[in-house]
Amino acid sequence: MEFTAKAIAEFLQGEVVGNPEVKVNNVAKIEEATPGTLAFLSNPKYNKYLYTTEASIVLINLDMELEKEVSTTLIKVENAYESFAKLLELAEQARPVKQGISELAFIEKSAKIGDGVYIAPFVYIGENVVIEDNVKLFPHVFIDDNVTVKKNTTLNSGVKVYHECKIGENCIIHAGAVIGSDGFGFAPDENNVYRKIPQLGNVIIEDNVEVGSNTTIDRATMGSTIIKKGVKLDNLNQIGHNVQIGENTVIAAQSGVAGTTKVGKNCQFGGQSGLAPHIQIADGVKVTPQAGIPNSIKQPGSIVMGTPAFNIREFQKSFIVYKQLPDLFKRVKELENEIKRLKGE
Repeated sequence: MEFTAKAIAEFLQGEVVGNPEVKVNNVAKIEEATPGTLAFLSNPKYNKYLYTTEASIVLINLDMELEKEVSTTLIKVENAYESFAKLLELAEQARPVKQGISELAFIEKSAKIGDGVYIAPFVYIGENVVIEDNVKLFPHVFIDDNVTVKKNTTLNSGVKVYHECKIGENCIIHAGAVIGSDGFGFAPDENNVYRKIPQLGNVIIEDNVEVGSNTTIDRATMGSTIIKKGVKLDNLNQIGHNVQIGENTVIAAQSGVAGTTKVGKNCQFGGQSGLAPHIQIADGVKVTPQAGIPNSIKQPGSIVMGTPAFNIREFQKSFIVYKQLPDLFKRVKELENEIKRLKGE
């Protein structure tokens, strides 16, 4: 599909600078764009590409001041990044909608299937499962007994949902994710042999949650592991048993949250961060990549860094000293030698 700059500007409530009739049919990075594509610019590091890009249209922030003339058509908007995301959503919605139930899917007779669903070949749906309207299940999805998947949710290829789990509305679960596998529960006996503790709970995923590829969310020992509405989990995350993740918290790839930890709402965790078990994280906490959190963080809005993690300002000051340790050690040795010499005299 093609769109003119004028039509895009009207949709985004932006201002056209240049040819309002120029057309685009694809999107691209500003530094790699070709004629017929649309790009965006929100990071000042990429400003130089605005004057050399071959993109037919570029979205820019309304307050951006041009250093020289540009050859491309501009659309000025309040937030170029957000506006670009809206256009991508529009393009996604324009894709053909898959519907229908494949004859190669296996659905137990007691399962309830809503209207407008898509169930691909080689999907398995167990006893007493409820699949609500407009759910999409792609090939090799496995849904165990007594699971509920609410309307407009998508489970991509290879997703596994264990028994009794509940997934809310408008969720996206990416390929290979496992929802409801057993929590890591073992108890040593008198011979120091580890005995498995049965995991009798489930996982509850609320509305508007996105779970990345190959992420695992363990079922609770008792009760529920709960992922609150609006949470975004990146690929390759591990969420332990009885964990609670608060609303609109985001966790980047390769991070781990150990069992029974409670994370507040609107938190942000960088990639490869790790949380110890049985701790609590206050609302709005920000954690830098590769940080290790051994203890509760009680102050809302804290920013922490390092392993073990502590306040980012204090960490940065400490790191300055850390980098100087070889020189400080050398100076201490010189002082020791000088003291010995003076004592000898």
